[in-house]
Amino acid sequence: MRVKVLGSGAGGGFPQWNCGCSNCIRLRADKLHGSPRTQTQIAFSVDSQAWFLLNASPDLRMQILATPELSPPEGSRRSPINAVFLPSADIDSAMGLLHLREFTPFRIFATPGVQRVLKEENTIFRVLDRATPPVQWLGISMQPQFARVASDPPGDSSFRCSAVPLGGTYPDYVSDALRGELSADQAVVGLLVEHGEKRLFFAPSLSGKNQEWKKLAESSDLVFLDGTFWSDDELIRATGSGKTARAIGHLPLSGPDGLLQQFSGAGRGRRVLIHINNTNPILDEESVEYRQVREMGWEIAHDGMEFAL
Repeated sequence: MRVKVLGSGAGGGFPQWNCGCSNCIRLRADKLHGSPRTQTQIAFSVDSQAWFLLNASPDLRMQILATPELSPPEGSRRSPINAVFLPSADIDSAMGLLHLREFTPFRIFATPGVQRVLKEENTIFRVLDRATPPVQWLGISMQPQFARVASDPPGDSSFRCSAVPLGGTYPDYVSDALRGELSADQAVVGLLVEHGEKRLFFAPSLSGKNQEWKKLAESSDLVFLDGTFWSDDELIRATGSGKTARAIGHLPLSGPDGLLQQFSGAGRGRRVLIHINNTNPILDEESVEYRQVREMGWEIAHDGMEFAL
Protein backbone atom coordinates (compact mmCIF):
# COMPACT_ATOMS: atom_id res chain seq x y z
CA MET A 1 0.00 0.00 0.00
CA ARG A 2 1.29 3.44 -0.93
CA VAL A 3 0.19 6.35 1.21
CA LYS A 4 0.78 9.98 0.27
CA VAL A 5 0.24 13.04 2.45
CA LEU A 6 -1.11 15.67 0.08
CA GLY A 7 -1.86 18.14 2.89
CA SER A 8 -1.10 18.21 6.61
CA GLY A 9 -2.44 21.49 8.00
CA ALA A 10 -5.65 22.28 9.85
CA GLY A 11 -8.38 24.57 8.51
CA GLY A 12 -6.86 27.53 6.69
CA GLY A 13 -3.51 25.79 6.17
CA PHE A 14 -0.16 27.32 7.16
CA PRO A 15 0.26 30.22 7.01
CA GLN A 16 -3.42 31.02 7.40
CA TRP A 17 -4.48 33.85 5.12
CA ASN A 18 -5.95 36.06 7.88
CA CYS A 19 -3.69 35.14 10.79
CA GLY A 20 -1.01 37.27 12.40
CA CYS A 21 0.16 34.74 14.99
CA SER A 22 3.89 34.37 15.61
CA ASN A 23 4.16 31.22 13.47
CA CYS A 24 2.44 32.77 10.44
CA ILE A 25 4.36 36.04 10.67
CA ARG A 26 7.72 34.30 10.93
CA LEU A 27 6.95 31.86 8.10
CA ARG A 28 5.96 34.71 5.77
CA ALA A 29 9.20 36.49 6.67
CA ASP A 30 11.25 33.30 6.16
CA LYS A 31 12.29 33.40 9.83
CA LEU A 32 10.71 30.12 10.95
CA HIS A 33 12.47 26.79 10.51
CA GLY A 34 9.49 24.96 9.05
CA SER A 35 7.42 24.55 5.91
CA PRO A 36 4.05 25.76 4.57
CA ARG A 37 1.18 23.29 4.72
CA THR A 38 -2.04 22.91 2.78
CA GLN A 39 -5.15 21.51 4.46
CA THR A 40 -5.22 17.85 5.49
CA GLN A 41 -5.53 15.33 2.67
CA ILE A 42 -4.40 11.69 2.32
CA ALA A 43 -4.28 9.56 -0.84
CA PHE A 44 -3.56 5.83 -0.90
CA SER A 45 -3.34 3.01 -3.40
CA VAL A 46 -2.80 -0.73 -3.09
CA ASP A 47 -1.76 -1.20 -6.72
CA SER A 48 -0.38 2.25 -7.76
CA GLN A 49 -3.15 2.42 -10.38
CA ALA A 50 -6.44 3.15 -8.59
CA TRP A 51 -6.22 5.83 -5.88
CA PHE A 52 -8.50 6.57 -2.96
CA LEU A 53 -8.80 9.73 -0.89
CA LEU A 54 -9.23 10.06 2.86
CA ASN A 55 -10.87 13.47 3.36
CA ALA A 56 -11.87 16.02 0.73
CA SER A 57 -9.73 19.02 1.55
CA PRO A 58 -10.65 22.58 0.49
CA ASP A 59 -7.20 22.55 -1.17
CA LEU A 60 -7.90 19.34 -3.09
CA ARG A 61 -7.64 20.77 -6.61
CA MET A 62 -4.13 22.13 -6.14
CA GLN A 63 -3.11 18.98 -4.26
CA ILE A 64 -4.25 16.78 -7.16
CA LEU A 65 -2.39 18.96 -9.66
CA ALA A 66 0.78 18.62 -7.57
CA THR A 67 0.54 14.80 -7.54
CA PRO A 68 1.44 13.12 -10.86
CA GLU A 69 -0.10 9.80 -9.78
CA LEU A 70 -3.53 11.46 -9.71
CA SER A 71 -3.38 12.79 -13.28
CA PRO A 72 -5.64 11.23 -15.94
CA PRO A 73 -4.12 9.19 -18.77
CA GLU A 74 -3.35 11.13 -21.93
CA GLY A 75 -6.44 11.69 -24.03
CA SER A 76 -8.77 10.64 -21.21
CA ARG A 77 -11.07 12.39 -18.77
CA ARG A 78 -11.11 9.43 -16.41
CA SER A 79 -9.30 10.12 -13.17
CA PRO A 80 -7.24 7.53 -11.25
CA ILE A 81 -9.25 8.69 -8.18
CA ASN A 82 -11.83 5.96 -7.56
CA ALA A 83 -13.43 7.08 -4.32
CA VAL A 84 -13.38 9.51 -1.41
CA PHE A 85 -13.86 8.53 2.25
CA LEU A 86 -15.22 11.29 4.49
CA PRO A 87 -14.52 11.25 8.25
CA SER A 88 -17.05 14.03 8.91
CA ALA A 89 -19.22 16.72 7.33
CA ASP A 90 -16.89 19.53 8.44
CA ILE A 91 -15.89 22.06 5.81
CA ASP A 92 -12.27 20.85 6.15
CA SER A 93 -13.40 17.31 5.30
CA ALA A 94 -16.00 17.79 2.58
CA MET A 95 -15.51 21.05 0.69
CA GLY A 96 -13.03 19.45 -1.70
CA LEU A 97 -15.82 17.35 -3.21
CA LEU A 98 -16.84 20.45 -5.16
CA HIS A 99 -13.47 20.34 -6.96
CA LEU A 100 -14.44 16.89 -8.29
CA ARG A 101 -17.66 18.03 -9.98
CA GLU A 102 -16.37 17.98 -13.57
CA PHE A 103 -18.71 15.28 -14.94
CA THR A 104 -16.52 12.41 -13.70
CA PRO A 105 -18.21 9.55 -11.82
CA PHE A 106 -16.65 8.39 -8.57
CA ARG A 107 -17.79 7.09 -5.19
CA ILE A 108 -18.19 8.85 -1.86
CA PHE A 109 -18.13 6.76 1.31
CA ALA A 110 -19.59 8.40 4.42
CA THR A 111 -21.78 7.53 7.39
CA PRO A 112 -25.54 7.91 6.86
CA GLY A 113 -25.51 10.96 9.15
CA VAL A 114 -22.81 12.74 7.17
CA GLN A 115 -24.57 11.90 3.92
CA ARG A 116 -27.81 13.46 5.15
CA VAL A 117 -26.02 16.62 6.24
CA LEU A 118 -24.33 17.07 2.88
CA LYS A 119 -27.24 16.07 0.66
CA GLU A 120 -30.18 17.54 2.58
CA GLU A 121 -28.76 20.70 4.11
CA ASN A 122 -26.23 21.59 1.42
CA THR A 123 -27.93 21.49 -1.95
CA ILE A 124 -24.76 22.76 -3.63
CA PHE A 125 -23.43 19.17 -3.47
CA ARG A 126 -26.13 18.16 -5.96
CA VAL A 127 -23.70 19.40 -8.60
CA LEU A 128 -21.98 16.04 -8.19
CA ASP A 129 -25.02 14.33 -9.69
CA ARG A 130 -24.26 15.82 -13.13
CA ALA A 131 -21.80 13.03 -13.95
CA THR A 132 -22.92 10.13 -16.13
CA PRO A 133 -23.44 7.93 -14.23
CA PRO A 134 -23.84 10.23 -11.22
CA VAL A 135 -21.58 10.07 -8.19
CA GLN A 136 -22.43 7.13 -5.90
CA TRP A 137 -22.98 7.80 -2.20
CA LEU A 138 -22.15 4.68 -0.21
CA GLY A 139 -22.16 3.88 3.49
CA ILE A 140 -19.16 3.22 5.71
CA SER A 141 -19.54 0.25 7.99
CA MET A 142 -18.88 0.76 11.68
CA GLN A 143 -16.63 -1.57 13.68
CA PRO A 144 -16.37 -4.49 14.03
CA GLN A 145 -17.69 -5.08 10.52
CA PHE A 146 -15.64 -4.43 7.41
CA ALA A 147 -16.72 -3.35 3.95
CA ARG A 148 -14.77 -4.66 1.00
CA VAL A 149 -13.93 -1.93 -1.51
CA ALA A 150 -12.76 -2.64 -5.04
CA SER A 151 -11.61 -0.37 -7.82
CA ASP A 152 -13.98 0.72 -10.56
CA PRO A 153 -13.51 -0.79 -13.10
CA PRO A 154 -12.61 -3.96 -11.18
CA GLY A 155 -8.90 -4.59 -10.76
CA ASP A 156 -6.39 -5.73 -8.17
CA SER A 157 -7.00 -2.86 -5.76
CA SER A 158 -9.51 -4.35 -3.33
CA PHE A 159 -9.14 -3.61 0.37
CA ARG A 160 -11.33 -3.39 3.44
CA CYS A 161 -12.47 -0.23 5.16
CA SER A 162 -14.43 0.47 8.32
CA ALA A 163 -15.08 3.33 10.73
CA VAL A 164 -15.03 3.90 14.46
CA PRO A 165 -16.89 6.74 16.25
CA LEU A 166 -14.61 9.39 17.73
CA GLY A 167 -17.12 11.21 19.93
CA GLY A 168 -17.20 14.40 17.88
CA THR A 169 -20.20 16.50 16.89
CA TYR A 170 -21.83 17.62 13.67
CA PRO A 171 -20.77 21.03 12.31
CA ASP A 172 -22.39 24.20 13.63
CA TYR A 173 -24.08 24.81 10.28
CA VAL A 174 -26.35 21.76 10.74
CA SER A 175 -29.88 22.78 11.71
CA ASP A 176 -31.26 21.81 15.09
CA ALA A 177 -34.11 19.95 13.38
CA LEU A 178 -31.80 17.66 11.40
CA ARG A 179 -29.29 17.33 14.21
CA GLY A 180 -32.02 15.87 16.40
CA GLU A 181 -32.60 13.08 13.88
CA LEU A 182 -28.99 12.04 13.43
CA SER A 183 -26.92 9.45 15.28
CA ALA A 184 -24.20 11.14 17.31
CA ASP A 185 -21.86 8.20 16.68
CA GLN A 186 -21.87 8.99 12.95
CA ALA A 187 -20.77 12.63 13.25
CA VAL A 188 -16.99 12.13 13.29
CA VAL A 189 -15.28 8.80 12.62
CA GLY A 190 -11.81 7.38 12.37
CA LEU A 191 -11.14 5.37 9.22
CA LEU A 192 -9.38 2.01 9.16
CA VAL A 193 -8.05 0.67 5.84
CA GLU A 194 -6.84 -2.93 5.72
CA HIS A 195 -5.01 -4.59 2.81
CA GLY A 196 -3.62 -8.03 3.45
CA GLU A 197 -1.91 -7.85 6.82
CA LYS A 198 -1.27 -4.10 6.63
CA ARG A 199 -3.45 -1.54 8.39
CA LEU A 200 -3.74 2.23 8.01
CA PHE A 201 -5.67 4.28 10.59
CA PHE A 202 -6.73 7.92 10.02
CA ALA A 203 -8.23 10.09 12.78
CA PRO A 204 -7.44 13.79 12.26
CA SER A 205 -10.06 14.95 14.77
CA LEU A 206 -10.00 13.31 18.22
CA SER A 207 -12.42 14.75 20.76
CA GLY A 208 -11.07 12.69 23.64
CA LYS A 209 -14.62 11.71 24.62
CA ASN A 210 -14.24 8.03 23.89
CA GLN A 211 -11.39 5.53 23.66
CA GLU A 212 -12.62 3.11 21.00
CA TRP A 213 -10.04 4.34 18.51
CA LYS A 214 -7.06 3.27 20.61
CA LYS A 215 -7.24 -0.46 19.88
CA LEU A 216 -7.37 0.20 16.14
CA ALA A 217 -4.51 2.67 16.33
CA GLU A 218 -2.38 0.33 18.42
CA SER A 219 -2.83 -2.53 15.95
CA SER A 220 -2.14 -0.46 12.82
CA ASP A 221 1.10 -0.19 10.86
CA LEU A 222 0.62 3.50 10.07
CA VAL A 223 -1.42 5.88 12.22
CA PHE A 224 -2.39 9.49 11.48
CA LEU A 225 -3.73 11.18 14.62
CA ASP A 226 -4.99 14.61 15.60
CA GLY A 227 -2.08 17.04 15.98
CA THR A 228 -4.19 20.19 15.76
CA PHE A 229 -3.24 21.96 18.99
CA TRP A 230 -0.33 21.72 21.39
CA SER A 231 -2.23 23.06 24.41
CA ASP A 232 -5.88 23.33 25.38
CA ASP A 233 -5.80 27.15 25.61
CA GLU A 234 -3.63 27.66 22.53
CA LEU A 235 -6.08 29.72 20.51
CA ILE A 236 -6.97 31.91 23.47
CA ARG A 237 -3.31 32.68 24.15
CA ALA A 238 -2.51 33.24 20.46
CA THR A 239 -5.47 35.50 19.61
CA GLY A 240 -6.79 36.73 22.95
CA SER A 241 -10.16 35.06 22.37
CA GLY A 242 -11.81 31.90 21.09
CA LYS A 243 -12.50 28.46 22.51
CA THR A 244 -10.34 25.78 24.05
CA ALA A 245 -9.09 22.91 21.92
CA ARG A 246 -11.40 20.45 23.65
CA ALA A 247 -14.40 22.76 23.17
CA ILE A 248 -13.71 22.75 19.43
CA GLY A 249 -13.44 18.95 19.40
CA HIS A 250 -9.68 18.40 19.42
CA LEU A 251 -7.68 16.61 22.09
CA PRO A 252 -4.55 18.74 22.72
CA LEU A 253 -1.16 17.11 22.47
CA SER A 254 0.23 18.24 25.82
CA GLY A 255 -1.04 18.45 29.39
CA PRO A 256 -2.75 15.95 31.67
CA ASP A 257 -4.55 13.34 29.60
CA GLY A 258 -3.38 14.93 26.33
CA LEU A 259 -2.69 12.76 23.29
CA LEU A 260 1.02 12.42 24.00
CA GLN A 261 0.26 11.06 27.44
CA GLN A 262 -2.64 8.85 26.33
CA PHE A 263 -0.79 7.24 23.44
CA SER A 264 2.79 7.38 24.66
CA GLY A 265 4.78 4.41 23.37
CA ALA A 266 1.64 2.61 22.25
CA GLY A 267 1.18 0.67 19.05
CA ARG A 268 3.24 -1.38 16.66
CA GLY A 269 3.44 1.08 13.79
CA ARG A 270 4.55 4.56 12.83
CA ARG A 271 2.71 7.37 14.60
CA VAL A 272 2.18 10.58 12.63
CA LEU A 273 0.58 13.83 13.81
CA ILE A 274 -1.60 15.51 11.17
CA HIS A 275 -4.13 18.37 10.85
CA ILE A 276 -1.70 20.76 12.53
CA ASN A 277 -3.06 24.22 13.30
CA ASN A 278 -1.06 27.29 12.30
CA THR A 279 -0.66 28.27 15.98
CA ASN A 280 0.92 24.95 17.03
CA PRO A 281 4.56 25.36 18.14
CA ILE A 282 5.54 21.96 16.67
CA LEU A 283 5.51 23.67 13.27
CA ASP A 284 8.75 25.34 14.31
CA GLU A 285 11.43 22.66 13.95
CA GLU A 286 13.69 24.54 16.35
CA SER A 287 11.11 24.61 19.15
CA VAL A 288 11.20 22.67 22.40
CA GLU A 289 7.78 21.22 21.56
CA TYR A 290 8.98 19.90 18.20
CA ARG A 291 11.95 18.18 19.82
CA GLN A 292 9.76 16.71 22.56
CA VAL A 293 7.37 15.16 20.05
CA ARG A 294 10.17 13.70 17.97
CA GLU A 295 11.98 12.31 21.01
CA MET A 296 8.76 10.54 22.02
CA GLY A 297 8.76 8.66 18.72
CA TRP A 298 6.18 10.70 16.83
CA GLU A 299 6.50 11.95 13.27
CA ILE A 300 5.02 15.27 12.21
CA ALA A 301 3.20 15.20 8.88
CA HIS A 302 4.22 17.59 6.16
CA ASP A 303 2.95 17.96 2.61
CA GLY A 304 4.62 15.48 0.28
CA MET A 305 5.35 12.71 2.78
CA GLU A 306 5.00 9.21 1.40
CA PHE A 307 4.85 5.82 3.09
CA ALA A 308 5.02 2.26 1.79
CA LEU A 309 3.26 -0.53 3.72
